[in-house]
Amino acid sequence: MTDDPFVTHRSLLFTVAYEMLGSAADAEDVVQEAWLRWDAADRTEVRDARAYLVRIVTRLSLNQLRTSARRREEYIGEWLPEPVLTTPDIAEDLELADSLSIAMLTVLETLAPAERAVFVLREVFDTPYEEIAAAVEKTPASVRQIAHRARRHVAARRPRMAVDPGAQSVVVEKFLAAVTTGDIQALMEVLAPDVVAIADGGGVAPASKKPIIGARRLASLLVRYPKLRGFEVTATRINGMAGARLTANGATVVVSVVVADGRITHIYGIANPHKLGRMNETVELRR
Repeated sequence: MTDDPFVTHRSLLFTVAYEMLGSAADAEDVVQEAWLRWDAADRTEVRDARAYLVRIVTRLSLNQLRTSARRREEYIGEWLPEPVLTTPDIAEDLELADSLSIAMLTVLETLAPAERAVFVLREVFDTPYEEIAAAVEKTPASVRQIAHRARRHVAARRPRMAVDPGAQSVVVEKFLAAVTTGDIQALMEVLAPDVVAIADGGGVAPASKKPIIGARRLASLLVRYPKLRGFEVTATRINGMAGARLTANGATVVVSVVVADGRITHIYGIANPHKLGRMNETVELRR
């Protein structure tokens, strides 16, 4: 008895949905709905199960993106993707790890739903234009134009980052050591002068509603953490990148960073507890 194609491709389907939605909870809902549709489908009419399943997930994700647009417009403060713990081996696929980073998912949020779907399917999963066209219900020629526009949009907004995971980890270790000891000079040395920090509290956790820019300003805030009740920081792998989980005053912040030229240029802090529900389980992401 052969394995059910849905089971075989489940991690891929979740990854597609998560890349498109930036929410693990919404991605899981999409995958569950895709299973119901797959279960009810006439399998004799399916020539390529993988393409068929990706098409279902893409359309469901597009629907979800459109319905959640208003919810995100009304979101309090900055909106950041829902972080997930990833297996160490994802770092071996540098392109996938880069596409799943909090930094990239944040950039993808600035694309229109169709642009995001086309970009993800083409650039991350190398899906043929004809298959993408079927999934988004547009012509191949239109999809090519959308892909070109989306690539240009992303290239203009994505932060430059170190490719070597080892180099990233070294910088993150220095950063966490400086935060733990409250060493403002060490922080100044590891932060880029124009570092940008974005925090997502969703109106339910303490967080700056606007980006914090500049090493001096950010360092002066970070050195306060060790003085807080129950302060603890743990290095971990967030969305394929070196990151950390920081706890203080009974609240948790998941931190993801961008490293370039040996310094941290961007920091993303997710404090909204509604987005941290999966931080106790490792998620398998595949393409």
